[in-house]
Amino acid sequence: MNTTAPRLWIKNPLAVFTANDLDAGGGLVVCGDRIAELVPAGGQPLQPCEEVYDAGRHVLLPGLINTHHHFYQTLTRAWGPAADVPLFPWLQNLYPVWARLTPDALELAVEVALAELLLSGCTTAADHHYLFPDGLQDAVDIEASVVRRMGMRATLTRGSMTLGEDDGGLPPRSTVQRADVVLADSERLIRAHHEAGPGAVVQIALAPCSPFSVTSEVMVESAALAERHDVRLHTHLAETLDEEDFCREKYGLRTVDYLESVGWLGDRTWLGHGIHFDDAEIARLGAAGTAVAHCPTSNMRLASGTARVLDLEAAGVPVGLGVDGSASNDASNMILEARQALYLQRLRYGADVPVTRALGWATRGSAAVLGRTDIGQLAPGMQADLAMFALDGLRFSGSHDPLAALLLCGADRADRVMVGGVWRVVDGAVPDLDVDALTARHSEAARRLVAG
Repeated sequence: MNTTAPRLWIKNPLAVFTANDLDAGGGLVVCGDRIAELVPAGGQPLQPCEEVYDAGRHVLLPGLINTHHHFYQTLTRAWGPAADVPLFPWLQNLYPVWARLTPDALELAVEVALAELLLSGCTTAADHHYLFPDGLQDAVDIEASVVRRMGMRATLTRGSMTLGEDDGGLPPRSTVQRADVVLADSERLIRAHHEAGPGAVVQIALAPCSPFSVTSEVMVESAALAERHDVRLHTHLAETLDEEDFCREKYGLRTVDYLESVGWLGDRTWLGHGIHFDDAEIARLGAAGTAVAHCPTSNMRLASGTARVLDLEAAGVPVGLGVDGSASNDASNMILEARQALYLQRLRYGADVPVTRALGWATRGSAAVLGRTDIGQLAPGMQADLAMFALDGLRFSGSHDPLAALLLCGADRADRVMVGGVWRVVDGAVPDLDVDALTARHSEAARRLVAG
């Protein structure tokens, strides 16, 4: 912590969720890029503060953390041929469109996704990028550049597809790569971009796409590479019953058995979706410390099913939230994702699932999923990643509990967001970002991509 930096007291918030048992009713003090102290209700900072921000109209949260996304998919939202179908035909319709992705279009897609996330109170995002058509070999490098420019944090995963439809997989040949190309580029990206330790801005993880789009060889080799470089592993698993059927037919295994067979059943791994597990599989995941990114909106949109989040957590599985790709959500809004998670899990488990539990999935839970201990909660020494929401709009009129109102009344936009002690959203806008111009360029790129 830079102890010579000015101390900022974010004073007396309307309400605060710390994601732990600490009292921050009087706000918190930021010094440099970290939280210096929490101020209890009715208290004062222990040391003088050069700056004070009156948060009396704000609900204060840790910065929200998105554990599963596909940034490039902002270019194919609400596309008619994929609007009303489940996962496998959804993918088969979209693969040929995505195969035309260009570097310029990807850069715009990433900027739009990150801007949306920031404006929804999100400070850290994990992206799963697995498309590398000719000319897009530097896709993850492009993403890293935009993340740094936008002032966020990200876990960027080097995804891959190596099992084409002519080999019994789902994706077309034009979207797959050779295993040696995938592994060599994975190592290059780790060396070029991965930051370890507290305060990391960009981290790299390895992410073969799914059992129906990569070979077992790539899964095994990726696990070995991740262990050598101490990075995390990510893949889609148990998202649909079609995937379960594919694993049985292709490998003679259920999904968790397959995961174990390729060396992925461990605490280095987090899984996108994780819906169709039986009791014994949930126990095995918990014993291994394998994490799950719950994606409620996407799961409802594609009618994939409902993850058993409370059962997963009871077994010891770390659970966080993901907005998933913007072609199956079709938005990049983390505070709304927390609301969807709350409602979907209440539908499964009952109305007594607390609002604060859903906020916990979006913060501390998501940090654990990404293997981070420096973000996701408000406590001294943690990174100063904060989201602040004002409750003075019409939709909140008549509400009484500010934390409950945040989700129950449907907050969808943060008023202020801080990342590493720097304000990245001020008065509901990203400083120096021309949203109208970005929207125009992005919309045109989306039209060109779909038109071919």
